[in-house]
Amino acid sequence: MNTNRTNAPRWRPRRRLVGHVVPDDIARWLFDAGSLTSRLIAHCDGRFRVRVLSQGWQRPRRDEAQRLGMRVGHMALVREVLLYCDDTPLVFARSVIPRRTLTGRQKYLAALGSRPLGAALFAEPGMRRDELEVACLRGAARIYPALAELDTGDMCVWGRRSVFYVGGKPLLVAEMFLQSLFVD
Repeated sequence: MNTNRTNAPRWRPRRRLVGHVVPDDIARWLFDAGSLTSRLIAHCDGRFRVRVLSQGWQRPRRDEAQRLGMRVGHMALVREVLLYCDDTPLVFARSVIPRRTLTGRQKYLAALGSRPLGAALFAEPGMRRDELEVACLRGAARIYPALAELDTGDMCVWGRRSVFYVGGKPLLVAEMFLQSLFVD
């Protein structure tokens, strides 16, 4: 499952991973439908933190806009973070929040700072999540430049993404599981 020539990840639902073996230790994280934030907090014995790499208005990638049903070229709030145990980054996350989602009760999503988005989403009454899509990202830093400092090279960085609905409004969350998560 390589990226295509446009540097877009090849996201696929689990049922379409025929011929692509996901290692068991990675699959346990990749296909877990619960809160990644809660699971990381438990995994880290409470030594969990969020480092915001960037947050601002930008045009989402074409594949992100399509997944959200946005017109290409429309702006969204894009947030990129690293999730840490102590000083070790374990997960890179990218959230794309359309302007229309940041209205009404959901305005607070634009002002999370270093608080985890996942905790906020799973605390939302009536939140629902659509089907997970997964991808093996080779050359992840070419796709997500924020990963350049982590030197992922051409190794497979497994990621997942899904659209969450809060107050009936969509936002896309993609999470890339770094190799450091699987080191004992």
